[in-house]
Amino acid sequence: QVQLVESGGGLVQTGGSLRLSCAASGRTFRSYVMGWFRQAPGKEREFVAVISRSGGTTHYADSVKGRFTISGDNAKNAVYLQMNSLKPEDTAVYYCAAASLPWNTIVTRKTNTDFGSWGQGTQVTVSS
Repeated sequence: QVQLVESGGGLVQTGGSLRLSCAASGRTFRSYVMGWFRQAPGKEREFVAVISRSGGTTHYADSVKGRFTISGDNAKNAVYLQMNSLKPEDTAVYYCAAASLPWNTIVTRKTNTDFGSWGQGTQVTVSS
């Protein structure tokens, strides 16, 4: 099992940027596909981005493609989400998650139920 702790959320104006961090501890970081999900009030948790075990491949939701970048640092056991050109509709609690399933399964289904470990979440609020 891996333990995840997110940080970096906050309040930002439309068009601004934030960088979320996720620190992992426990089992070897490279054993997992790492991802970011978000959940807005009254909505279901939705897929944002994932990065492969090697860090060489990424995949994004259409709604954030071109604006968000997921990256990882295996030496620091950390994964990041750089968010640029933020919009009010990006307002949500952002969660870091880890999955043991194969990469192709993860990017095909893009569902939170494939991820077995979760952080506590960090709030991102984008004001208009």
